[in-house]
Amino acid sequence: MTEQAEGTPALYEADLRVVGRILPASNATLLAELGDTSVRAVYKPVSGERPLWDFPHGTLAGREVAAYLLSEALGWGIVPPTVLRDGPAGPGMVQLFVDTIGAGERPGPVDLVPEGACPAGYRHVLSALDAEDRPVDLVHEDSPGLRRMAVFDVVVNNGDRKGGHVLAGRDGRRYGVDHGVSMSVEPKLRTVLWGWAGEPLDGDDLATVARVGAELAEPGSPLRAALADHVTAAEIEACRRRCDSLVRRGVLPFPDGGWPAIPWPAF
Repeated sequence: MTEQAEGTPALYEADLRVVGRILPASNATLLAELGDTSVRAVYKPVSGERPLWDFPHGTLAGREVAAYLLSEALGWGIVPPTVLRDGPAGPGMVQLFVDTIGAGERPGPVDLVPEGACPAGYRHVLSALDAEDRPVDLVHEDSPGLRRMAVFDVVVNNGDRKGGHVLAGRDGRRYGVDHGVSMSVEPKLRTVLWGWAGEPLDGDDLATVARVGAELAEPGSPLRAALADHVTAAEIEACRRRCDSLVRRGVLPFPDGGWPAIPWPAF
């Protein structure tokens, strides 16, 4: 049994004991221990959410859970186990903490490298200047795990896939976190994972997205019922349409120009 699977029951059952704060973060993001176990979790209370102009206040925690439910429905394990429950600062999102490899491991899954120095096994996203006006390239791994994360972000309409929201787990897997600004009806895709734009979806991934789209189209499906606890019917329907569009077009999209394509800051 994996560490993720072992820790999941404690997310629901154990008392939360806040032991620190995770910085930097726009909203209150707390590190907690679960009961008398060694399992740690990220706790984001609804009371700590900053109001946003384009998302109803108090809905970000539920959107994080909705993203987890869709990750599980796809069967890709991108989002760590995530629940909505009570805690010391009131109801909020509680997500298993992912142990990551050290920051000295370079390059990371998403990284900045000197201009023209894209490493083997990576994809170039864009060229820019860093904080010291040095020319750099934004790159990301060319790996099946990250490619699926790019597909997942289209499905959930992720408005904030920063490089820092891609975690390199010590178990060798890549995890995506911070999905509070996902599942909008309006197109809001902002991501650093543009390296596959315009390329055909893998056949297995295409079939998986088609299956999830079909589940979302069934009024009484368990997936729709679970999502309805966290997002609106209109947002679920918009997710179904995104699945259908991906399947119909069969390729990962390019930025559409109607919304900033890269989140800022990129990390």
